[in-house]
Amino acid sequence: MKKTGAQIVVDALVQEGVKVVFGYPGGTVIPIFDVLYDTKEFTFILTRHEQGAAHAADGYARATGEVGVCIATSGPGAMNIMTGVATAYLDSIPMVAITGQVSSPLLGTDAFQEADIVGVSRSITKHNFLVKDIAELPTVMKQAFHIARTGRPGPVLVDVPIDIARTVLDDYEYPQSVSIRGYKPTVEGHPKQIEKVAAMIESSKRPLLFAGGGVIASGAYAELKELAEKTNMPVTLSFMGLGAFPGNHPLFIGMPGMHGGKCANRVFQECDLIVSVGARFDDRVTGFVARFAPNAKIVHLDVDPASVSKIVKVDVPVVGDARRILIALNKIVKPRAADKWNDSVQDWKGEKLFSYQPSADEIKPQSVIEKLYGVVGGNAIICTEVGQHQMWTAQYYKFDKPRTLVSSGGLGTMGFGLPAAMGVALSNPGCPVFNIAGDGSIQMNIQELATISINQIPVKLIILNNAYLGMVRQWQDLFYGKRYSSTCLRRGRDCPGCSEPSQCKKLYTPNFVDLAKAYGIEAFRADKPADVEKVLRGGIAVNGPAVMEFIVTQEENVYPMVPAGKSLDEILEG
Repeated sequence: MKKTGAQIVVDALVQEGVKVVFGYPGGTVIPIFDVLYDTKEFTFILTRHEQGAAHAADGYARATGEVGVCIATSGPGAMNIMTGVATAYLDSIPMVAITGQVSSPLLGTDAFQEADIVGVSRSITKHNFLVKDIAELPTVMKQAFHIARTGRPGPVLVDVPIDIARTVLDDYEYPQSVSIRGYKPTVEGHPKQIEKVAAMIESSKRPLLFAGGGVIASGAYAELKELAEKTNMPVTLSFMGLGAFPGNHPLFIGMPGMHGGKCANRVFQECDLIVSVGARFDDRVTGFVARFAPNAKIVHLDVDPASVSKIVKVDVPVVGDARRILIALNKIVKPRAADKWNDSVQDWKGEKLFSYQPSADEIKPQSVIEKLYGVVGGNAIICTEVGQHQMWTAQYYKFDKPRTLVSSGGLGTMGFGLPAAMGVALSNPGCPVFNIAGDGSIQMNIQELATISINQIPVKLIILNNAYLGMVRQWQDLFYGKRYSSTCLRRGRDCPGCSEPSQCKKLYTPNFVDLAKAYGIEAFRADKPADVEKVLRGGIAVNGPAVMEFIVTQEENVYPMVPAGKSLDEILEG
């Protein structure tokens, strides 16, 4: 069968079962887009920026577990997806990014729109390819998908020079399987190591089960719940792990770390055993590593051997797929009855994991999150941007199911949420999808309002408008003497700290309601507590996308907070 390189790329997407592709055309990918013109097997979504395409592919992958796909042209187009690729890399999200490249003879000559995208992306991809021979392209495409979805998932980039896209391969056949020398991820945990874990749980007096995004990636939620209930271990989840264990379960003690709950942080410091499943002990969880969990032995179950003992010293490692390891562990671990340790943890947990001071006059941002959960009953997928609103979402929305939180964890990418929500909504038709944003973060990729409007993607956008880059302002408040340098978004200059709040509240830059309407999207605003539920229900009732803006307390801080470099018991309560 004869096919051009461009036809091979598109056929590979069909063969891999891709349903949606996101991207933006340009000179070196015109041959690929010419093939897309006649392609009916999947949907192509034209975003308004390449970064939006990468985040949308990322969101699609997070919501489904399948490989997300994006396409961009060479030079600036490829550079524009790099933030999205890095976001996926830090959070272990399967993605294949296809970039155009200048003609092979021009490589290295500083040709028009040339960039060494393989060099640029080397540290933020699981693997990358520059195709120099048309005969290699079918195998490269197969390998790209295989690498992206196996082992510890991650993004793979395929760079296709335009001459390769135009060249005809006479004997094209797409590979049905692939074997890569040196790449054989371990999936089965070692039986002896699993036996050690079971014995350590049995002998422990104060055990803790700590799970992360690896549980979601492997589909191990049922097995995690079985282990927790069989052993009565308290369960804490990293930010990326939220939803891997029901947020309303009696054994759940909340998220730990910098903006985690007092209970989870105290349990880390008091426990004698940590059973970690698919979590990488990042700095936002551990705080000051030398004083992290001083009394605990640590068991680490992870598919990535490079993550074991990378941050904290591990006593018993088990390398393999989380689900397969937990299946084996659940067969041999002995039941453990609830005891005094559980009673102590329940006392520390109290009636609520997090609390705030309500107001009769101003909308507290936390109240919007609580009200949203009450209105949808947890039956929605929640995307977020990055900032204070992200942490309030983690604290006050109870994620009862896996793949219901889609947010940038490792890289903390502002502008992630709106395009990611597009990918989520397209992957889950009929499921309510919300993007919770701040008035700063939403403007990073606000051009994607055009994409959701034109394609009628039913994303419900919630903007918590506090007139600040809230998280940076919070640090300026706590550690820099309230010197709000370049964080006020309304006054357009260095803010003295809301010395004129009545005047500030009258400024809307931009006016999000009018802006949404300019894109053809229905919009609502609430500026007093009594209107919160009415606006939420009004936006939800819209048949299609909607924007809901809430004018919230300007100088509200996210608490609890463990300052950077401090241990988990050095917590600010606010």
